Amino acid sequence: MSRDIERSIQEYVPGKQVTLAHVVANPTPDIYEKLGIQVPKNALGILTITPSEAAIIAGDIATKASNVSLGFIDRFSGSVVIVGEVSEVESALKAVIAKLHELLGFDIPKITRT
Repeated sequence: MSRDIERSIQEYVPGKQVTLAHVVANPTPDIYEKLGIQVPKNALGILTITPSEAAIIAGDIATKASNVSLGFIDRFSGSVVIVGEVSEVESALKAVIAKLHELLGFDIPKITRT
């Protein structure tokens, strides 16, 4: 007896979204070491973005909006890490998610903090 097998192809099609916007206040020194960040400050800002190329735009917005530096940016995974004082990092994250939302129609999360 022959059975018909139904097959389906699933494809991941990401939307335009910031999936994570988080401030790490006063990270421990080993976090900076593991990330390879040479000049630690009082806070890290972490973003994950799809499409991943928008990480470049986010890095540009963050560094122009506040006195922060880029600790890490990956246009393939959409990861961005910014470094600065807590208030500067928070300001940069707010600017990034607002601009991506207003200018490019991205879905955005609430900024979280630890």
